[in-house]
Amino acid sequence: MVELRADNITLSVNGAELVKDASFALKPGELVVILGPNGAGKTSLLRASLGLAAPSSGHASIGSEAADRISPAQRARMISYLPQSRPLSWPNVVKDVVSLGRFSHGATLGRLKGPDAKAVETALAKCDLTHLAERRADTLSGGELSRVHCARAFAAEAPLLVADEPVAALDPKHQFRTMDLIKAFVSSGGGALVVLHDIGLAARYATRLIWMKDGCIVADGSVLETLNSARLETIYGIKAKVDGFNVQLEGAL
Repeated sequence: MVELRADNITLSVNGAELVKDASFALKPGELVVILGPNGAGKTSLLRASLGLAAPSSGHASIGSEAADRISPAQRARMISYLPQSRPLSWPNVVKDVVSLGRFSHGATLGRLKGPDAKAVETALAKCDLTHLAERRADTLSGGELSRVHCARAFAAEAPLLVADEPVAALDPKHQFRTMDLIKAFVSSGGGALVVLHDIGLAARYATRLIWMKDGCIVADGSVLETLNSARLETIYGIKAKVDGFNVQLEGAL
């Protein structure tokens, strides 16, 4: 079983501590959501945990390997990573964009066969993109393009998924659709770590919540254990009523 672990990670850049002594673990069967205001250190924590940024102290591991010593191809076979910015440098067709998920397996664009071709076909179907497979990606709507990036991640057939704000700028329908895809991935045996800003969406889908503020993890637990009015006041400076999984925002303090 592949597990992503961060143990007492601190990340400093130009003298500023972006992450402070943060620890967490992600394993298959979990849909973990990281919540926190802008500048809380969420993206920095993801990057340090994946070995994409060198921590000042602490240790991150993917499976039994140190995260910063794993080759990019090996990392991609264990974790599919969707960063906040996912630009397309050229107007590929949808099928070719999804096929990028197979590069870590040695696949060649336009020459997919065997397991590589099957993985791409399965990912396209799972994300309801088969009918758009030959469409240029730069002609798609935001919601369609979000599904394309999810399909690219799923095509890698990695056991873990890390997604940084995968529903940003999407309308509510496509936010639910994207999170449904991630939930289905977890239900089929994967594990997902997702950064969200929508508290209600997080409460609906997460098996666990990680709360961050000022570079620190201040709580890590189930929705019922960690989501409450006092927490929202501490983390975001807002007034809210919380009833189980339901959140009613009332305004800023």
